[in-house]
Amino acid sequence: MIFQGAATALITPMKGFAVDYDSFGRLIDWQIEQGIDALVICGTTGESSTLSDEEHRQVLEFAARRIAKRVPMIAGTGSNDAAYAIELTKFACDIGADASLVVTPYYNKATQNGLVQLFTAVADASTKPVILYNVPSRTGCNLLPETVAKLADHPRIAAVKEASGNITQVADIMALCGDKIDVYSGNDDQIVPILSLGGKGVISVLSNLLPQQTSRMCHAYLQGDVRESRQLQLQYLPLIHALFSEVNPIPVKAAMQAMGFCGGDIRLPLTPLEPAHAKELARCMREAGLL
Repeated sequence: MIFQGAATALITPMKGFAVDYDSFGRLIDWQIEQGIDALVICGTTGESSTLSDEEHRQVLEFAARRIAKRVPMIAGTGSNDAAYAIELTKFACDIGADASLVVTPYYNKATQNGLVQLFTAVADASTKPVILYNVPSRTGCNLLPETVAKLADHPRIAAVKEASGNITQVADIMALCGDKIDVYSGNDDQIVPILSLGGKGVISVLSNLLPQQTSRMCHAYLQGDVRESRQLQLQYLPLIHALFSEVNPIPVKAAMQAMGFCGGDIRLPLTPLEPAHAKELARCMREAGLL
């Protein structure tokens, strides 16, 4: 098991067109101090799609040094270019990442057979565990339960981040795979439902703001306190909705700026949060005691 509980899909702070490493380092330290269970670097929330190849490697290297094995580091290494995904996964292993998060191909997509071949090639090249990432709303490509079951037999394919939003699909993965693969929620509004099916936790956007509380939501459930876990899920639901009022990571970067962690700079084609959404986000943050 790579981790149990909550892993933050961490933002990549920026100043203008440059990565803000001072803010990034402080944010990593704060997350660990708050008790987060793992950190995902250069995932979708980290704007990996707009980082240059050199920046992607530099951000991963910086994070590996700063985290220094205090919590597991999961490197976002997916791409719609198989050769690049393999190359980046090897790099992540070499610099000390504990696992890689590999998204399904986007735009060129793939058949289910193509997905099996892609993920198998990446896992064959890796010396560390691989987490499959299914987010069809962003990629246009759905990793089906039967395909996950085939991949679960690979010794280095350890988990799947399931962000399809389809609870039936998650249940089917559980039924087909059993203990052969760990399942993490990829949606903050479905943490408790996926835990109830046997999930091990969440790879979370919410935990950028609330690492301690998001981790507690998971561990309360895993320790048998379903009531507390459910209460936390429902308590933060308005904030979760506000964090996805526009394309991630637009709202979460605005939220982290409001909390004083970094500037709110974001790279095109993403643009600053619209005023109406910013007002609602601020309201939800005040209700959550963040402002």
